[in-house]
Amino acid sequence: MTMTDVEAVQPAGPAQEEALGATRAERLSALAQQHGALVTLVIAVIVASLSFDTFLTGDNMENMALSSAFLAVVALGMTFVIVTGGIDLSVGSLFALGGVLAAWGSQYGTAVALLLPLAVCGLIGLVNGLLIARSRLAPFIVTLAAMLGARGILLAITDEGANTYLVDKSTFFADLGQSKLLGVGVPVWITLALFALGALVLRRSRFGQYVYAVGGNEDAAALMGAPVARTKIGVYTLSGLCAGLAGALNAAWLVSGVTILGSGMELEAISAVVIGGTLLTGGFGFISGSLVGVLLLKVIQNVINQIGSLDSAYQQVVSGAFLAVVVIAQTWLGRRRRVL
Repeated sequence: MTMTDVEAVQPAGPAQEEALGATRAERLSALAQQHGALVTLVIAVIVASLSFDTFLTGDNMENMALSSAFLAVVALGMTFVIVTGGIDLSVGSLFALGGVLAAWGSQYGTAVALLLPLAVCGLIGLVNGLLIARSRLAPFIVTLAAMLGARGILLAITDEGANTYLVDKSTFFADLGQSKLLGVGVPVWITLALFALGALVLRRSRFGQYVYAVGGNEDAAALMGAPVARTKIGVYTLSGLCAGLAGALNAAWLVSGVTILGSGMELEAISAVVIGGTLLTGGFGFISGSLVGVLLLKVIQNVINQIGSLDSAYQQVVSGAFLAVVVIAQTWLGRRRRVL
């Protein structure tokens, strides 16, 4: 037996055991951070289905899926922004503006109903990105200004909400929001397709790698040759496009452009993304987690509605408390991984 064979059969020493323990604990922390929301969602669904007979009914599931679809599309764009370490407060107003523009444009055909909100909201997102990336202004201030500006445009084109644009139910655009495929609403299928594409872009494309690099360390990303400014411009433009598309799909579903929608949606989208495991500090996150975060928020809201005796305001209280718990847990897990 050689010396190498003898060393191979020797038990692991204290240092090796400590290293293995640290690696195992680090993996557990990473799994908790990535899949904690999914585990919580499964538990919430099981508890709700056992507590309320109407929770797992077809109508309730369909309503939750449709209401989740529009928020999920907004959260998809928000995920890219937050992974870069940014924030976008304008998406709620862009969602409402996109819906009104789509309803108005539907009289000229489905193409106009879809392209007009994409063009306007995408342009606003582009301006946000240019100001943040080229002028180095704070994302919070820039997108807050865009939120107010988009809401002002919305009020201007609707005569401060006095005009409501309706969608002809006989058009293909209305069918896009109200028809079903395999028993599931078309907006849900569109949302799933967008999330599959978003996951592919974020994980498998060069642009996605730039997004992670910019969020991880902007200076290091620039030194490695990553186009930091273009990446930021890209994610804010994408966020505007997603908000406009979500608004258009919502208008097709409601067959009208409702001016009062979108208030607070930016906070819901941010909450869903963070609950799904994406770090507010940037550099870490994944698309599927944001979808799980949206579903978890909608399940919580639905459970509160099922209870009946609780005021709808408790939805905001529960969502806020849940977000605080998730952020605290993320901070603790992050520190634990750095220590290990």
